[in-house]
Amino acid sequence: MSLLGLDIGTSGCKAVVFDLEGNILSRAYREYPLLYPREGWIELDSKLLLNKIEGSVKEAAQASKVKKDPIEAISISCQGEAFVPVDKKGKPLANIPVSFDTRGEKFSQWWKEKLGEEKIMSISGMPINSMFSLNKIMWFKENYPQNYKKTWKFLCLEDFLIYKWGFPPTIDYSLASRTMAFDILRKKWSDEILSIAGLNKSLLPKTLPSGTPIGEIPSKIASRLSLPTGVIMVTGGHDQPCGALGAGVKEEGIAMDATGTVECIASVFKEPRVHQKMWVNNFACYPYVATSLYITLAFNFTGGVLLRWFRDTLGSEEKEKAKKQGKDVYSLLIDEASEEPSSLYLLPHFTTTGTPYMDSESTGAILGLSLNTTKNELIKAILEGISLEMKQNLNLLEEAGIPVYELRAIGGGAKSRKWLQLKANIYNKKIVSLKVSEAACLGAALLAGVGKGKYNSLDEAVKKTVKIKESFYPQEEKVKIYEEKYQIYKDIYPTLRDLNRRIKNFGSRNL
Repeated sequence: MSLLGLDIGTSGCKAVVFDLEGNILSRAYREYPLLYPREGWIELDSKLLLNKIEGSVKEAAQASKVKKDPIEAISISCQGEAFVPVDKKGKPLANIPVSFDTRGEKFSQWWKEKLGEEKIMSISGMPINSMFSLNKIMWFKENYPQNYKKTWKFLCLEDFLIYKWGFPPTIDYSLASRTMAFDILRKKWSDEILSIAGLNKSLLPKTLPSGTPIGEIPSKIASRLSLPTGVIMVTGGHDQPCGALGAGVKEEGIAMDATGTVECIASVFKEPRVHQKMWVNNFACYPYVATSLYITLAFNFTGGVLLRWFRDTLGSEEKEKAKKQGKDVYSLLIDEASEEPSSLYLLPHFTTTGTPYMDSESTGAILGLSLNTTKNELIKAILEGISLEMKQNLNLLEEAGIPVYELRAIGGGAKSRKWLQLKANIYNKKIVSLKVSEAACLGAALLAGVGKGKYNSLDEAVKKTVKIKESFYPQEEKVKIYEEKYQIYKDIYPTLRDLNRRIKNFGSRNL
């Protein structure tokens, strides 16, 4: 018997079939392009997205049949905030704006004046930000009133897919929270927020806890997806909580550290935290996919993508070398990083910032350059800069009452023992690598397994599937050096903030 976990990301989707011990039986991946029709608009084509998702599910399902291990249940790990308006026939009325689409910026200030940061946080668990779905829905209503009148439902991608696969639109609590319209304490859509927004609750899907069975996928749709008859659809979760579950995070003090394009730390806790130290640092608080817990995210939008920047801008020699040696170019780059701490300081704001600043006008910086600077030092500075930014977030989480003692590493960066040891030294915390791969898909699959009754609980599911591969501990001498370096690092952003804004504004006007 097997379970399918589907992960719908910003630029690609992945379908992975697991057995009940967490071993991968088959997998498939599809990419799709982001669209940039206007300044600040960043979208996905809903028709193409659905086609790519169904293609990945079909390929993974067909490959798993060879193993003669039939799929019994499916669940979804899904990017947050993205949504699509559909009419009564289920036809999309617009493209899908993703998280960093900026059309909702106008309403951030509007909410501060109408309800205030403290009240919004106490209800929705979200710090006010333009990324959340509600702000873009309000923009849609204001700018496309005719299409708004035709809208039957506003659906995030989990509930959109559930609907397309033959069920009433249904969203789990964790993903619903990312709209900024969900009451995280009462576990229902917020009448107060929706009333102020002028949005009828009937325009939103039904909400259920993660891991809740919805029903059997209709045979006609199952056939189209190459799934066997009788496959159960189960509510999933927002992608970062699913990744945390797939990393075995199920208690306070243990967090997920995901290094992909974005660097993200996800930490869980028993009681909701919606006080000032949360919202001033842009830390959300919302239901975890394990229903008795809550989760927060600390993240930087410029994570492992910095290594891609180095590869494409300065790394032609390394690309050729990796090709000749049959190695992964990123592994080669990290291996070539200097062994000792770098004398350089890198501010990893090359896209925008994440928590705590959420400053779209900040830019990246490399300080301490000289004619003696080498490529290897620059690579080391990239790894250090990403990690020092997250050390600051870990310190702020601790100040907010969310201490972390151990981090479970997932994503591309988790493959590098060198980077994991560096993180242990910079964070001064234990870092653990895992035998399990595809953590977000595994988290979704575990929810599917609980919904199907293959596991008695998520605790049992995690025990059966998530295994530690290696542990990395802080090295005392390096910890001291990086603590000194951190004291300098944490002053870089405040020092450069106004200057960076002047530089960015100059560039946008004159280049």
